[in-house]
Amino acid sequence: MNGEFDALVGAFDYPMYIVTCTDGTRLAGCLVGFAAQCSIAPPRFMAWLSEKNYTCEVARDADVLVVHRLTRTDRELARLFGGTTGFDADKFARCGWHRGPGGAPVLDDCPGWFAGEILSREVTGDHVAHLLRPVAVEAGGAAEPQLGFQDVRDFEPGNEA
Repeated sequence: MNGEFDALVGAFDYPMYIVTCTDGTRLAGCLVGFAAQCSIAPPRFMAWLSEKNYTCEVARDADVLVVHRLTRTDRELARLFGGTTGFDADKFARCGWHRGPGGAPVLDDCPGWFAGEILSREVTGDHVAHLLRPVAVEAGGAAEPQLGFQDVRDFEPGNEA
C-alpha cells in the first residue's frame, strides 16, 4: 500500500513555499511542500518542517515563521532553499533579504509572504507541524502562477527527507 500511496501523492501538484526563521542568533530557511491554511476564523496556517532539517532545529527556539509564496519565476530561489542545507551553507549570503517580524528573514525576491507567530508545535511523524497566527502580510505577486511540487520534483534535496 505504501508504494501506491507514494505514487498517488507524488502526482499531486501542491504549492511550494520557502519558510524562514531565526532563533535570535541563527537564520534558517527551507523549501516546504507540506503547508496549508487550516482555519478561516480565526485565521491559522500550518507549516510542517522535516525533523532532519536545519530550519526545524532553528525553529524550535523561534517565535515567528515567515512563509513566502513562490511563483514559477522563483525556481532558482527554490533550488537554493531546497537543494542546500543550512548545516553546511549560509543561504542568506546568496540572496537578498531583510529582517521582518520577530527578526525573521523576509526574502526580497518574494513579494507575497506572511509572518506567523508560532502558537504550537506538534510532531506528526518525521515532520513537526507549526501552527501559525498571521501577524504581518504582504500580498504582492498574487496574480502570478504559483510554483508547485511538479516544478521542483527534479531537485536534489539539501537534507534527507
